[in-house]
Amino acid sequence: MLTEVETLRQETAAQRAQIAELVATNRTLLSTQAELVSEIAKLNERVAELLAIVKRKQRKTPASGEKKPESPPVVAPEAQQAFDARPQPPVLPDKTKAKRQGRRAGRTAIPDHLEPEEHRFRPETCAHCGSTELEVVDEVVEEKLHVVKEHQRRRVVKRTTCRCRKCRQRTTPASLPAPYSRSKVTCDWLAWFIHQKFVLLSPLDRIRRDLAERGIPLAMGTLVGFVERAADLLAPIDGLHWRKLLSSSWMATDGTGLKVLVPGLPTAHDGYVELYRNAECGVFQYTATKDGDDVVAKLQSFRGKLTADAEHRFNAVYATGRVIESGCNAHGRRKFRDAEQTQPVLAKEGGTFIAAMYVAEEQARKSALQGAALLAHRQKHIRPIADDFERWLAAIEPTLLPSEPLMVAVRYYRNHRDALLRFIDDPEIPIDNSATEREFQNFAKLRLNMLFAGSTEGAHRACVLLGIVATCRAIGVPVQAYLAWAFERLGTHREQFGLALEELTPAAFKVARG
Repeated sequence: MLTEVETLRQETAAQRAQIAELVATNRTLLSTQAELVSEIAKLNERVAELLAIVKRKQRKTPASGEKKPESPPVVAPEAQQAFDARPQPPVLPDKTKAKRQGRRAGRTAIPDHLEPEEHRFRPETCAHCGSTELEVVDEVVEEKLHVVKEHQRRRVVKRTTCRCRKCRQRTTPASLPAPYSRSKVTCDWLAWFIHQKFVLLSPLDRIRRDLAERGIPLAMGTLVGFVERAADLLAPIDGLHWRKLLSSSWMATDGTGLKVLVPGLPTAHDGYVELYRNAECGVFQYTATKDGDDVVAKLQSFRGKLTADAEHRFNAVYATGRVIESGCNAHGRRKFRDAEQTQPVLAKEGGTFIAAMYVAEEQARKSALQGAALLAHRQKHIRPIADDFERWLAAIEPTLLPSEPLMVAVRYYRNHRDALLRFIDDPEIPIDNSATEREFQNFAKLRLNMLFAGSTEGAHRACVLLGIVATCRAIGVPVQAYLAWAFERLGTHREQFGLALEELTPAAFKVARG
């Protein structure tokens, strides 16, 4: 009997152990199941977020027969209604087709103004039988571009000194014009040198090496001295251009950095170069710092409209009330292009409005419209596009996340709307600041070649010469021809010419050339 009871106890204990093991296993399974359910819920939330992003990216106007895409759940009904009713972008002309239709067949003719170098050949005997009895029946003419390497010359001026038999005084005739007294070079050579440096953007060491190959050894210090002399001669004209800019009703500006060697500093100083320009002249200026107070001081006497990038340092200028802000639509256009990486459909749709404005503006440029005619053209063709664009911005803004690149582009136009669209109501203002930025492309190449300015004075002198070059380029004056003309009249023979400063500018040279 005791044996059976003991056996029963053992079996009961074993069953209890099995039950306990099953309970522990069940608890483990329940815990694992709860974790899986939690992970699945997180994945479902992530999938929902991804689907919402995909729907926003693929949202577009449905064609006939297509099902209209559902709105994201995060968009309010009012915002969705505005989004659905947003203006459609204008249809742009097919540039590829227009370019193909306007393309000329055959090669372009060689310009007639080039001095011809003619060679005539006539056969002496027949190439077939050797007879010398030939008569002219036709002439084959071919034209090719040809180049003759420029020649460095040594100009020798001999001036005979005579004594008067009556008063016994000596008389020596004046020499040819020179850029400065006891100069080593002529006005034409100095003009060629400045053209090499500030128009063709050749580094001084490269110019020096080229001259050495022609047997003309010049020290680097000598070449630097030529730059200093040229800048000092043209500095008054550059100052006159600056005064004209300050008295004008509109100007544009942009800037970039320039490293300058300053005595006492262990490394090159990060200075700043600015370009101020309008349709008539341009002025480069060097400043030690990119400070808003410097800009306010420079533009203290300016009363007009300023086309510039949306930088904080100009806020103090606009706050004075004397200067009216004008924005650059090229920056806004680039922001929409950058947003195409994440929002290809909507970003391209918004950029189409800006592109349509540029198409209308290009039509006005080709027609050479100015003043009232340009204003009427912009009001008729650009103003409706701008109004549709503003309604499109208002409809699309509530549907975007604050961190999206497209939201940055939308916010740029919403915050700077008046400045960016001011050109529509003012024919003097351009649609963007691209002309100023293109001028800085030349400066960027020059900066890359020279790496830094040798001194603060060197930076200021470089700005003088860059401003003169920019002015010549703006009004269509050949730089080297103007420089040679100006050096003759600003140098040793200035008193003989007797010209006022206003008669020595690139604009005066253009008038003198006819």
